Amino acid sequence: MTTTSFARNQWYVAAYGSEIGRELFTRTICGESILFWRTEAGEVTAMADRCVHRRFPLSEKPSRLDGDTVVCGYHGFTYGADGVCVSVPGQKRVPRTARLTSYPVTELDSFVWVWIGDHDQADKTLIPRAPWLDSSDYTTVCGMEPLAARYGLLVDNLLDLSHETYLHGGYIGTPEVAETPITTEVDDKAGVVHVSRHMDDAACPPFYSESTGITGRITRWQDIEYHAPCLYLLHSRIAPVGTPGPHVDGSDPDAFHVEVVYAITPETEHSTHDFWAVARDFALRDQKVSDFLRENNRTVVLQDVVALDELERVIASEPPGTQELSINIDTGGLVARRILKRMVEAGTAGSTVGVR
Repeated sequence: MTTTSFARNQWYVAAYGSEIGRELFTRTICGESILFWRTEAGEVTAMADRCVHRRFPLSEKPSRLDGDTVVCGYHGFTYGADGVCVSVPGQKRVPRTARLTSYPVTELDSFVWVWIGDHDQADKTLIPRAPWLDSSDYTTVCGMEPLAARYGLLVDNLLDLSHETYLHGGYIGTPEVAETPITTEVDDKAGVVHVSRHMDDAACPPFYSESTGITGRITRWQDIEYHAPCLYLLHSRIAPVGTPGPHVDGSDPDAFHVEVVYAITPETEHSTHDFWAVARDFALRDQKVSDFLRENNRTVVLQDVVALDELERVIASEPPGTQELSINIDTGGLVARRILKRMVEAGTAGSTVGVR
């Protein structure tokens, strides 16, 4: 594994909490194969998915859970929830080095977060929030798609939504998205990029007309927060043209609000876990709206997957030093690249000072 490829000493989304139960579950994060499971008390634990003896994947049958221990299905090495081996076959003494790498892990906002890096720096207060995902004031649909492309390409894609006009026409794209200038702000110290596009008079794409019932033109706001390296938040405000704006106290009762969340988790240098969720504050118990948004957002995500998988193949085939052209709409993505580069370098040096 090339450690300089990823920002280490960072929290990444490993799974939805609903994915992990009393079955052995594995996912590769930043090139590291990690085993997840819940203890009998319901706590998520994370450890290397390779037995220390002959490297057999503990996620593969006939490996199994036995209470709060994992039994390797190859030779029977048995591990506790902390990754420490508690039993080996044919002898009473357990070798002192018989322990798996363990990973700090926590659940927050429906996600399971795992810390990749130095345990001593695993500060849970650094985890960016997406509180809508488990709020009773919102209804959420979600999913995850594998991406055969480096995670930086997905960051670029999400920070430049002008591509909606062309790649996602008929779903979420309209001409106004590409035509409307953006504003970009950056908090370098926190590693957060803000990109906003406010459309005062725009066509209502099917994604919103079908879910909200709006039939005419709309005011459409797209306010992005990208918390490097992992979490992307898109605050979408939709209302018929002429609708009053948000009140001084921050309330906004006359508009529809959709919170789009992406967790961008590197799997390997050239593959990514693309977690997506759509939370809404309207039609909370309307299953038809939920089904529509789930199907349509997944379609949009898959359109991105096809495009980015192709882009990965193109980039991989080009000679080193091939130049690309950037314009105003790329400002947010270029800032994000700079922040990610700094995070990668800081992780390589074993320090996150001045990063997060």
